[in-house]
Amino acid sequence: MKVNPLSITLSALALLALGAPVQASQMDRRIESSARQSHVFQTYLKKDDIKIHSGNGAVTLTGVVSENFHKSLAGDTVAGLPGVKRVDNRLEIEGASPTPNSDAWLRDKVKVALLFHRRVSAVATEVEVSDGIVTLQGEAASQAQKELTTEYAKDVDGIKGVRNEMIVSATAKKALRSVGEKIDDASVTAQVNMTLLNHRSTSVVNTTVRTKRGVVTVGGEAKNAAEKVLVGKLVANINGVKKVKNRMTVK
Repeated sequence: MKVNPLSITLSALALLALGAPVQASQMDRRIESSARQSHVFQTYLKKDDIKIHSGNGAVTLTGVVSENFHKSLAGDTVAGLPGVKRVDNRLEIEGASPTPNSDAWLRDKVKVALLFHRRVSAVATEVEVSDGIVTLQGEAASQAQKELTTEYAKDVDGIKGVRNEMIVSATAKKALRSVGEKIDDASVTAQVNMTLLNHRSTSVVNTTVRTKRGVVTVGGEAKNAAEKVLVGKLVANINGVKKVKNRMTVK
């Protein structure tokens, strides 16, 4: 029996057409599941009402988050997942958003600065800001942790000064993460980006961040050698980072 080549071609195209939506659907389900199971969503965003929908790698985020920075944190995390082509972040913030450069806005930035670092405890630290001056209260597990908390708060862009009234207590909760703790790469990248964005001496605009199995490669351009060293130091202390490859060039 003679076989028509055109018939075979059409049949093959038909099978491909049927298979493509199935593959896309599986990828989208994997993206949605990975986002929900990520460290960021499970740890920082678990109380927020976030709906995730992916269609052919285009992700839309809808719902309500409790904190101003939660919106960008969610978007950055999803953007770093394999298969994601773009993110349409439609998340709304519960209540009124802090006015840029206001005390409430600066307080949130200080909280974020403490949240992602493994050697300080955001949970045990109370943060208040008045006229750009930060007051830190709560408990520190050691004098070194207290001093480091001061440094992280002082380095937030817009902060004028820090009053550290924390008490050093041997019974303080040491909410410190081990260097080897496994945190997904998308969450690590999101934490790094937000940390560099809030720091007064670094610029996420001129910095590229890629994470693979906990190893963070930092690229881009540093204003000077000191900034390059600072970026490497900041990144190394972030939750989930196992190693830093600093490939930034100096202007």
